Amino acid sequence: MKKAINHLVPALAVFLAGCAVLPSDAELDKLTADIIKSSFRDQGQARMDRLVADDANRECSAADVAGKPIDPKVAQAIEAANLKTIKWPSDGKFLGDWREGEKIAQSGAGMTWTDQAGSTNGGNCYNCHQIDQKEISFGTIGPSLHNYGKIRGVTTDPGSVASRAIVEYTWGKIWNTRAYNACSNMPRAGHKGFLTEQQIRHLMALLLDPASPVNQ
Repeated sequence: MKKAINHLVPALAVFLAGCAVLPSDAELDKLTADIIKSSFRDQGQARMDRLVADDANRECSAADVAGKPIDPKVAQAIEAANLKTIKWPSDGKFLGDWREGEKIAQSGAGMTWTDQAGSTNGGNCYNCHQIDQKEISFGTIGPSLHNYGKIRGVTTDPGSVASRAIVEYTWGKIWNTRAYNACSNMPRAGHKGFLTEQQIRHLMALLLDPASPVNQ
């Protein structure tokens, strides 16, 4: 990073010195993008494609910079586009093993440059949410998920018609949260390939299975 900056700072100085007026926003954006691209490389699970912003990232970042909410029509379009990306369980089964779900929620492994492609990632869910009350270390960026299924009535038969809407919403939220909230801070676990379909089933069980300690 330092080496890249040392090479680019003189270029920036020449660029600015050669301008009769201040550079445009587009010129500065391009220069910034060039600096960022020259400072990273593909290694392990850390890939250069992370630098490519999609519509949701661009629009939400621009709204943050401007210090105002995203335009409602733009948000609606982003949510509609992301809703189309949700892949439902290939075998129709939404719930796995809540015990495995707890392990995934606890694990923050994966997606760093030291991790090899194909290695198993964790969900790191406790970094933002309270889930099982026995765990005393959790983040508060997201809402508490304790009693998630119980509060929503998924307490007897997660496959019932009454529970189906909550089950499908929860799957969709984990798969691609921006289908429901255009500027959500939650990772798009399924859509971006952070978690596998089976891992998402296990997290679903942690949140919704009546036997899970989350719902006791």
